[in-house]
Amino acid sequence: MVGYMITWTTYGTWLQGDKRGYVKDGNIIEDNEGLHKANAARLKNPPTKLNGEHRNIVHQAIVRKGEEIGQKTYAIAVCSNHVHIVADHTSDSIEQVVSYYKNAARLALRGSGLVGRIWTKGFDKRFCFDGEELESKIRYVENHADRNG
Repeated sequence: MVGYMITWTTYGTWLQGDKRGYVKDGNIIEDNEGLHKANAARLKNPPTKLNGEHRNIVHQAIVRKGEEIGQKTYAIAVCSNHVHIVADHTSDSIEQVVSYYKNAARLALRGSGLVGRIWTKGFDKRFCFDGEELESKIRYVENHADRNG
């Protein structure tokens, strides 16, 4: 493996059953209105949407954390309701890496005054086993960042 793309969402903004589809266990699942409504009813806090300032804070926190842990990040897209990162493979588990990034971003956002729950539990991962797959993920995230800022 040469790298991977990791994605996680902000709290309450992309629930199972969502009309855009959703990812479960690495599979893309189609919408399910009943499931979506049930999940929305169980939210304990309002959904978290990141504004432009928040997105910049998260981006910078991820860049700093990547430098701190010695992981090369190839592409980062921080959107109002989710984050994509394409990074090289490291000796740390992917779960630990995601924890590093989510916590760094959460702490930076708290420092700017954002309160409440920020991230959903879990994340999606897409492994890249060669340079072509890695380049494809990088292009996806770079194009995503252009469209969704």
